[in-house]
Amino acid sequence: MASDLTNILKSELSNTIEQLLSKKATIKDIIKTDTSSQTIETSVLVVAKLEFKNITSTWNFIIPTATGVKFEYLMLGGMGDLKEALDDETSDAIKEIISNVCGSMATSINAQGFDDLGKVKTEVVDVSIVDFEKLKSLPNIYKIILDLDGEEILVFVSFDDIIKPYISSITGESVVADTNHAKAQAPLIHSGAHGVSAPNELSSLLDEHSVTNLKLLFDIKLRLSVRLGTKVLLLKDILRWDVGEIIELEQMVNEPLDILVNGVKVGEGEAVVVEGKFGLKVKYIGDEKNKLKKIGLV
Repeated sequence: MASDLTNILKSELSNTIEQLLSKKATIKDIIKTDTSSQTIETSVLVVAKLEFKNITSTWNFIIPTATGVKFEYLMLGGMGDLKEALDDETSDAIKEIISNVCGSMATSINAQGFDDLGKVKTEVVDVSIVDFEKLKSLPNIYKIILDLDGEEILVFVSFDDIIKPYISSITGESVVADTNHAKAQAPLIHSGAHGVSAPNELSSLLDEHSVTNLKLLFDIKLRLSVRLGTKVLLLKDILRWDVGEIIELEQMVNEPLDILVNGVKVGEGEAVVVEGKFGLKVKYIGDEKNKLKKIGLV
């Protein structure tokens, strides 16, 4: 079966909106929309292109007036009054949100390493304010019901036919992969240096006594840290620093944070708040074999 991107779409859409708007965001449902009977108000249309290994797909994000002005209002910190109509400032705010959603999706998809899709590059290619007549011509429109801190708002997205098998939890369509792909998706997918499948490689190389001894290492303490960002600076610039100096890092605010164990990167995640303390939501962790090698245990 083809890989399914549904959960990545849901997760990155809700997480990105939550981070940018500082409101708890949860996707309640995604429903196919019949445009012949549905009235979609004037909206901001954001066209995004997703380039995979073998296919290129176009996704149309449709943000109705009520949702668009709400998003802009919250992005500006909830100051002033809500607008009654869309304008260029609203379009810019929506473009920023969707660009971040697509960027986060690309990061998650690339971290998963889907054999059939490969890596993906995303790009927002057009942003415009459109009326209902233009929206009716778009294919495969789905209504996303989003709970934003207890308030139900709507976002629509239109998918082209080529991507439908890869969001099968939404569309209900799927394809049967070819023989080579089926093998690539099987549980035993990698052969180690000794011809042993990756999940069983370690246990195959060690006898029972060695495994018991290895368990003695499980209580070794390793220092976990999270890297916010880095920057290369000249010594003379550092010597000029004083209290209150602001140092701009190279890391973008929407990029994942590096997870380090003993100073070595083993994964990526995003910052969260847990009971008043900083926490980390893991978005990607390298395979067990590589993690052990990097940390220096094997």
